[in-house]
Amino acid sequence: MKIKFHQLTMALATATALVACQPQGSNLRLEHQGDTLTIVHITNPSKYLILPIQESCGEAKVKLDTGSPADIAMDVRLAKDSVEYYVPFTLPQGVKEATIKISRMASDAICWDSIRLSDTFDTTNTDYYRPVYHHTPLYGWMNDANGLVYKDGEYHLYFQYNPYGSKWGNMHWGHSVSRDLVHWDHLDPAIARDPMGHIFSGSTIVDMRNSAGFGKNAIIAYYTSHSMRNGKQVQVQCMAYSKDNGRTFIKYKGNPVVTPFDGLENFRDPKIFWYEPTKSWYMIVSADKNMRFYQSKNLKKWTYVSQWGEGFGAQPNQFECPDFFPLAVDGDPANKKYVMIVNVNPGFVFGGSATEYFVGEFDGKEFKCDSKPTTVKWLDWGKDHYATVTFSNLGGRIVAVPWMSNWQYANVTPIHQYRGANALPRELKLFSNHGETYVSANVVEEARALRKETKQLGNVAVDNANPYVQRNLFEGSDGAFELEADVTPKEADVVGIVLYNDKEERTVLYLDLKKKRVVMDRSESGLTDFGRLAERHDIEKRAEAAGEMKGKLSQDLVVNYKNDFALGTWAPLALCDDDHSAGNGCCAEAPVAAQCGKTYHLDVFVDKCSVELFVDGGRIAMTNLVFPTVPYNHVKVYAEGGKAEVKNLTAYRLGL
Repeated sequence: MKIKFHQLTMALATATALVACQPQGSNLRLEHQGDTLTIVHITNPSKYLILPIQESCGEAKVKLDTGSPADIAMDVRLAKDSVEYYVPFTLPQGVKEATIKISRMASDAICWDSIRLSDTFDTTNTDYYRPVYHHTPLYGWMNDANGLVYKDGEYHLYFQYNPYGSKWGNMHWGHSVSRDLVHWDHLDPAIARDPMGHIFSGSTIVDMRNSAGFGKNAIIAYYTSHSMRNGKQVQVQCMAYSKDNGRTFIKYKGNPVVTPFDGLENFRDPKIFWYEPTKSWYMIVSADKNMRFYQSKNLKKWTYVSQWGEGFGAQPNQFECPDFFPLAVDGDPANKKYVMIVNVNPGFVFGGSATEYFVGEFDGKEFKCDSKPTTVKWLDWGKDHYATVTFSNLGGRIVAVPWMSNWQYANVTPIHQYRGANALPRELKLFSNHGETYVSANVVEEARALRKETKQLGNVAVDNANPYVQRNLFEGSDGAFELEADVTPKEADVVGIVLYNDKEERTVLYLDLKKKRVVMDRSESGLTDFGRLAERHDIEKRAEAAGEMKGKLSQDLVVNYKNDFALGTWAPLALCDDDHSAGNGCCAEAPVAAQCGKTYHLDVFVDKCSVELFVDGGRIAMTNLVFPTVPYNHVKVYAEGGKAEVKNLTAYRLGL
């Protein structure tokens, strides 16, 4: 029997509610004081107050009232006339009474019939589209990865987290740990929103030198505290330290440690790194359209050094979420360059948010970019790759973790229990190509441990007489698989691979030799209409109205545009070409290396609601969400305009 996804989701959510939210009798009493203020009186509190959520509602204010100045109201979209799912509100333990004040919610709302006490909260998955092997929060909203750090065999992944709903708000640092970058254990939030503000993005380091005096090898977190005062943003940099391997943090009494010297409103996302030549710590802070460098010996007192950025790359709005690290060029340890990662929203060539980077030199005072200001380098060419940051304390290895979404539609994806996932971790390297230095981003080797079953699909030759060949994937597929192939276009104008299901929903990956690009087209990938609800950035709207989008952030640049989700993205194939010069072979004058018999290696990771493509070891990476209504279980190899070969076509069933 077939059940529609939304029916299944609501049925599971209802079942969860019945288990976790049984009435608690006289332990809970509601006191409605007027139309929009309710006092919840609780005797002998259980662990949680279970709150019913309706995402279309405005935000009510929910505050644990202890009489302390540290009490802060959380923004919660309580259900007015329909319950979509539930979230837990943690109650104090070991007390006889607790009081919760809830304002901005009508006394006749349906939430009062559903609010309950419970000692448990069921996190059993209720979302069809929850990934099989990607990191997600158990429930609630997640965006940027924060504070990635490796210590004592554990990878710590902190992240922007709202535990009170699956839309953005109430920024905490969520926390998960892994020993292999594949299997993640979910821990309690590490840093909670407080009276100073939301806990925005930042970084962590292991203080091996005890520079800060909190103890040798303490984990120290730096984050932006964000608040609104008199209608303006106040963003300052704060620190907290942990003595229990990053499980809990103590906020530094001297916060904030860095404030903008010019009152700048957009001043956030500190990245901390050690620079050996000066024996100093450095902090990079996003300062509107610049990155500001600060220097410190003790991690507490910071001195402004310099800034860089304005006028470089794609920059219609501020640079966000910086990262900064050295890498060897082409694997040569004697030739290292510094890489500055920045994230922009909007600014991506296909609209919305994305990650770009710059390569250059750093002398302890200033960063100097090797490329011209007009040069734009994208770390990933899909629409769902943002806020990329790297792990600290990994030695010379650089491993990055992106957020897998786009701010245009992140709040409206067809998911309820959670929203937000991380793309697979990628190892970053530098390679030279035609006088420029680029970053490759390939899936980490640890991801190979996901392979549970192998299916050889053989070698395929396609041409005008035999334009396509079909292959079946695994029986009973749950939508989690990897596909590898070596693609030689030969005389073909187009050669591609189609991932599709029995409903003919499809994601198409192909090399277009005439236009010299690799394309991922998700315009018919499954559920796409929610893209009509995409919220284009004000800057994009103004540019469109003024006719300034063409050639910059134009819908004309995408493939098969239907809405801001239903479209195709592409990357230039030239990134995969080798440096050619006259006399070195057949293709000295060829416009594309493919035309002289070049073979491209494609590695494709599919997981319920995402497709990640890596070409030639990550010289091109492309990450896009997809929402097929049933799993992709077939592949089709095709060519247009001539002969092409696809060899070593191999499928792997993936799982944890």
